[in-house]
Amino acid sequence: MSFEIPDDKGYQETHEWAVRENGTVRVGISDFAQDELGDVVFVEFPDVGEALDASEEFGVIESIKAVSDLYSPVSGEVTATNDDLIDAPELVNESPYDDGWMLELDPADETELDDLLSADEYREQVE
Repeated sequence: MSFEIPDDKGYQETHEWAVRENGTVRVGISDFAQDELGDVVFVEFPDVGEALDASEEFGVIESIKAVSDLYSPVSGEVTATNDDLIDAPELVNESPYDDGWMLELDPADETELDDLLSADEYREQVE
């Protein structure tokens, strides 16, 4: 099976992605991860203003099959959360890289993005 793995994002082994966007870092989960989870029914994320460390748990995603922790790809302060997911968590399944994003961070150290897996490296991990 082939999954969408955009080249413009960095990935964690735990299946979160991160991308630089207008001075912030946007975070979500990969197409592979949403497919493995099945129908997402609930997403919990931190409050705006909360500080996160790279690889720190920032929330929970719940599907009809499983409950999984979510981990921050980089350190930083949460500047936005995707409140659309509160009423429409299925956006994670429908559009994991666009409408289904989870949070935005003001990165503490943008070089942490360089430590993430490239799209090719992530593709090798999941295929």
